[in-house]
Amino acid sequence: MQNEPVYRIRSVDHALHLAAILAQEGSLSPSEAAERLGVARSTAHRLLTMLVYRGFAEQDPDRRYRAGPVLRGARASEPVAELRRIALPHLRALTETVAETTNAMVVDGEDVRFVASVECTHVLRVGEREGRVLPAHLVSGGRAVLAGLPEDEVRARYSRPDSPVTDLDALLRDLRRFRRQGFAVNDGRTEEGLTAIGVAVPGPAGAALSIALPTARFRRDRLAGWVGELTATAERIARELG
Repeated sequence: MQNEPVYRIRSVDHALHLAAILAQEGSLSPSEAAERLGVARSTAHRLLTMLVYRGFAEQDPDRRYRAGPVLRGARASEPVAELRRIALPHLRALTETVAETTNAMVVDGEDVRFVASVECTHVLRVGEREGRVLPAHLVSGGRAVLAGLPEDEVRARYSRPDSPVTDLDALLRDLRRFRRQGFAVNDGRTEEGLTAIGVAVPGPAGAALSIALPTARFRRDRLAGWVGELTATAERIARELG
């Protein structure tokens, strides 16, 4: 049995308590969450919203919250921890070189989980994404990984009735183009005003890297240089991952 910490951070404790309830007991409404924690409904709603933001919860159409992809065991922790440990120094070097925010991520099923992120120093910049979970078919790194899969596998993954992909043929066309050019692009698909370039990390880990920047600063004449730096960094990380 664990003793209660001397310096207990109540908001963190509440968020972790909610995450445990979602993982172990199923869905909750904000009112039920407030009752379980003994807090105001508005407080419970803010906590649940933060859990959604970090991928620990999802909101159903009936406005109840359930366990998100992180709590559903998106990926074994040890390989992800190893990727983060190896990738971080390379991301720092890449950010220094390209002067934009860089990320490492892993693909798990239909989702991408950001495992490491290094912000650039521009006042106008893309913020860090570590811990975020987003749809793989929208994120540049996820699109780069999907481009490396056989088309039959991609089609099987996204052909069910409740698939998040509304135009599978268009996605497959994009993936063919990404496969030919060796990189993928997210042009405002996950956030308006954001452009990201992604490449897959060679190997079976389903990992990828990206450079993310405000669309206003994207320049097509710099694309080849960005892709070159990304590709070289991905190859270095792949060698260290073995």
